[in-house]
Amino acid sequence: MEKEEKQNQLNIELDEKIAEGTYANLAIINHSVSEFVIDFINVMPGTPKARVKSRIILTPQHAKRLMKALAENVKRFENSHGKIKDYDQPPIPMNFGPTGQA
Repeated sequence: MEKEEKQNQLNIELDEKIAEGTYANLAIINHSVSEFVIDFINVMPGTPKARVKSRIILTPQHAKRLMKALAENVKRFENSHGKIKDYDQPPIPMNFGPTGQA
């Protein structure tokens, strides 16, 4: 059984630049029949322009797995640290963000 477990392990490498992470306080999600596109953005107060910091493209199946994993992690976090307050955010202007075509 131990040999089988080793065969099923995935070796994931994380280089220093990626390990630093990228801060985002806004995510815009779009989808088509075949993919979900999540743009992570850092919006600074008083700045009229914001730039996409990272774009992640997922299959619908992986998007659903991400949703479930995130929900489970939020639940664990709240069990350990208390309920996360959900503050009202000002609406995003309709002309904000990328426009995409499939």
